[in-house]
Amino acid sequence: MSASEQGNASPWPVELRIRKGGAALVVAFDNDEAFELTAEHLRVRSPSAEVQGHSPDERKTVPGKRNVTILEAQPVGNYAVRLVFDDRHSTGIFSWDYLLELGRGRDANWQDYLDELAAKRLTRDPAAHH
Repeated sequence: MSASEQGNASPWPVELRIRKGGAALVVAFDNDEAFELTAEHLRVRSPSAEVQGHSPDERKTVPGKRNVTILEAQPVGNYAVRLVFDDRHSTGIFSWDYLLELGRGRDANWQDYLDELAAKRLTRDPAAHH
C-alpha cells in the first residue's frame, strides 16, 4: 500500500517497552520501524517546556544525565506517553510522532547534543554531591 493509499496516517506504535533497569525505551511502529532510545537521550530531548522552552531559542542543553533511568511510561490519551525519570522529571509528554522523529534522527540528534555539551563546557556526568 502506498502512502497515498494510506492517507497521511502516521505510523502507530505496536510496542512500547522499558528495558530492564530503565536504561532505554523500545518503541516499535506498525510500519516495521523500531528504535531503542536511551533514557539519557529521551531525558535531554524531553518535549517539556522545562527543556524546550517556548521557542527554539529557549531550548536548554541538559547536562549530567548519563545515569538517568526511566521509572515508568504512562499513557496519555491514545496519542502519547508521559515518561517518568528517576531524577523526578515527569513533565515531558512524548507523542508517537515525536518518538518516531527521535528514533529516525537518533544518531544526528545525539551528536548534536554531544556538540552542544562540548560547546558549553558541560558534561554528561552527574554533578558530584557534597
